[in-house]
Amino acid sequence: MEAVNGGSVQIQTRKLPNFLQSVNMKYVKLGYHYLITHLFKLCLVPLMAVLCTEISRLTPQDLYQLWLHLQYNLVAFIFLSALGVIGSTVFIMTRPRSVYLVDYSCYLPPASLQVKYQKFMDHSKLIEDFNESSLEFQRKILERSGLGEETYLPEALHCIPPSPTMVAAREEAEQVMFGALDKLFENTEINPRDIGVLVVNCSLFNPTPSLSAMIVNKYKLRGNIKSFNLGGMGCSAGVIAIDLAKDMLQVHRSTYGVVVSTENITQNWYFGNKKAMLIPNCLFRVGGSAILLSNKGKDRRRSKYKLVHTVRTHKGADEKAFNCVYQEQDENGKTGVSLSKDLMAIAGEALKANITTLGPLVLPISEQILFFATLVAKKLFNSKLKPYIPDFKLAFDHFCIHAGGRAVIDELEKNLQLSERHVEASRMTLHRFGNTSSSSIWYELAYIEAKGRMKKGNRVWQIAFGSGFKCNSAVWVALHNVKPSVSSPWEHCIDRYPVKLEL
Repeated sequence: MEAVNGGSVQIQTRKLPNFLQSVNMKYVKLGYHYLITHLFKLCLVPLMAVLCTEISRLTPQDLYQLWLHLQYNLVAFIFLSALGVIGSTVFIMTRPRSVYLVDYSCYLPPASLQVKYQKFMDHSKLIEDFNESSLEFQRKILERSGLGEETYLPEALHCIPPSPTMVAAREEAEQVMFGALDKLFENTEINPRDIGVLVVNCSLFNPTPSLSAMIVNKYKLRGNIKSFNLGGMGCSAGVIAIDLAKDMLQVHRSTYGVVVSTENITQNWYFGNKKAMLIPNCLFRVGGSAILLSNKGKDRRRSKYKLVHTVRTHKGADEKAFNCVYQEQDENGKTGVSLSKDLMAIAGEALKANITTLGPLVLPISEQILFFATLVAKKLFNSKLKPYIPDFKLAFDHFCIHAGGRAVIDELEKNLQLSERHVEASRMTLHRFGNTSSSSIWYELAYIEAKGRMKKGNRVWQIAFGSGFKCNSAVWVALHNVKPSVSSPWEHCIDRYPVKLEL
């Protein structure tokens, strides 16, 4: 973050707190609550195994004697039959339906929209809205951001002067959403009218008709589609959209769900001189993704992943958390998104809460016992005792950490004790595409696939955070060795990565 001192710009680096060193018991309890809610089903597994074993031992003579016994006990036979039918019906009706990720697509803008460092600075000077202090601040942020020379800005911001009109904003939204959806439908060969659920998320651009209505109109989706348009929910809204689509697919049988995640920059560029509102200009870039989900059993074979868990954490009850990412006008009436100096600390608290809830669902039992035992010992005997830090590398094979900025990725790498390879996808996505908001985790997944690293049974952890303040996680398991999708955003550049980043 930044601070202004005596007219000079002073950049301060604020790190994430070491959130694994302090754990709130209520989130541990919440995680175990999720586990216990499925305990009954888990207990049925060994019971069914024992029952099947005993049945397999029965000889034909035993079965004949059982039949004779039931003939003379008609009431018992009817009762047991009815109990079996009711039990089977309840199990089938209440068991959660599997949700499969058939395929997804990430939008790749045309090369003409690329913006190099020098072009960014030259255009900022020509706009004449920024004073020398603001220009120097943006230059320093850009140099330390982790972004490369091939990120993209919308057409309206390449113009001198910029043209942030409603028409231009709609054009950006259409290019990104329709570009990703066209590739998705082409790759999966599904009829758009077969889609039963549509969820679109975009924080800062919410026109009327909505973005979801624009998609319905473009692809002539059916009239009874369940469509949702999520706005103002920040960079973690992509996982929220997945969670919402998952819930809808539990209710509506045998259908497809499509999730579109994007952000719109055209009307949300800040043309003022408040330092806290200039940072998004340096980080956010054009991008979007479209994901096809299915609850059809027959789609398992061709699907890439199965959704295992979603965990959502909301810290909005806290005033500092609520205000740390805030859209407002500066003293000159210029609109932008202000980032608080407490952002990193608040993000750390949200991450701590999220992973503490997620841990009991995904960590091996050995890690859970060690973690819980040291936590109890800390509470009862020695408050200064450091809790055991669970090794999330035992639970996940791949990590897709939202590419919100270089400092966040660095601090998560340190706190979760990850290797450079674990955060490579996040760093390279930030370098190649910038912060594409809620869609960044899908560019990261595409990177892992393009490198040929996704093997059958691998578990993927997508974690993102955003305004509100929220931190959300999604866990997927690969159903087979996953190859990159046709028209992957990394298709023509993956051989150049990873690149070495200057510290």
